[in-house]
Amino acid sequence: MANDLHTIQWFPGHMAKTRRLIAENLRHVNLVAEIVDARIPASSRNPEIDALVGEKPRLLLLNKSDLADEAATRRWIEWYRGQGIPAIAIDAKNGRGLGQFKPAVLAALEGYLQRRREKGMTGHQIRVMVVGVPNVGKSSFINRIAGGKRAKVEDRPGVTRGKQWIKIDEDLELLDMPGILWPKFDDPAVGEKLAFTGAIKDDVMDMEYIAMKLLDILSAQYPEALASRYKLDSEALAACADGFAVLQLIGRKRGMLISGGEIDTERAAIMLVDEYRGQKIGRFTLETPPRAEGAQ
Repeated sequence: MANDLHTIQWFPGHMAKTRRLIAENLRHVNLVAEIVDARIPASSRNPEIDALVGEKPRLLLLNKSDLADEAATRRWIEWYRGQGIPAIAIDAKNGRGLGQFKPAVLAALEGYLQRRREKGMTGHQIRVMVVGVPNVGKSSFINRIAGGKRAKVEDRPGVTRGKQWIKIDEDLELLDMPGILWPKFDDPAVGEKLAFTGAIKDDVMDMEYIAMKLLDILSAQYPEALASRYKLDSEALAACADGFAVLQLIGRKRGMLISGGEIDTERAAIMLVDEYRGQKIGRFTLETPPRAEGAQ
């Protein structure tokens, strides 16, 4: 079983192309809206985007907020706003929070729009580039806000391969960009969190390792939820030395056995990760703002 993500280099050719597309199209937009996963608001941000976007006005959308801890999401929004980046919580699947989007865009561009009004310039169409790592819900967001299936949606990373312009209304147009990750994961914990949420394709990951690392976090921070979901004895859960021992405990409880009574930890791992992603265990945010716990 793999013991880290240092060997994972996730930067196929279409992602290099996306980086070029972003750089080439910045001059055509007024603002960049970056979508992140509310469960991992730091790890699901691509540090390359900061360098690419530069001084262009920004808006951060914490998507999948229905899967995250609500109080933690509020803390993250406050923290990002404190860093000078406007942020809102949304849930693209059910449309929650999307009514905040256009007002937030207009607020972020108020200085620019005011200068245009002072010059007597009106009727300008606002163009917003939508970026983010794979599988954070960019296409779902655009389809919801556009009121129809304007962008291809599929529940796997890397579906949107080319840029797409989508007209939202008479004065707002979005540019949807393919998902982009960074060339390597210098911090293996970042790669792990992206794998938990499905931003990295499962077929390039060791699912037992990913489940083990996820259980390291959940058993430490949310033991009651784990015990409740899998009907585990609290003392037995507390006695587990690591996430792999918890995985074995869950596999045995679910009857996932193979010949000789050995636990099928691979099957248990796939089940555990699927149930985490499907919110069957609970609503968890896996990281907190740097101000609250030190830099991440």
